[in-house]
Amino acid sequence: MQELIERLKQEAGLNDEQAKKVIETIKGFVVEKFPMLEGAVNSVFGS
Repeated sequence: MQELIERLKQEAGLNDEQAKKVIETIKGFVVEKFPMLEGAVNSVFGS
């Protein structure tokens, strides 16, 4: 996940806190819309 945080920081100009919030928001959205993917999302992004 650190690689994704670094990419968000570089490409979107976010700081660490902002990048982590973006990832948490995306995780929550995907799990909410596609609950069957929760295991895969947690595996990729961590619990």
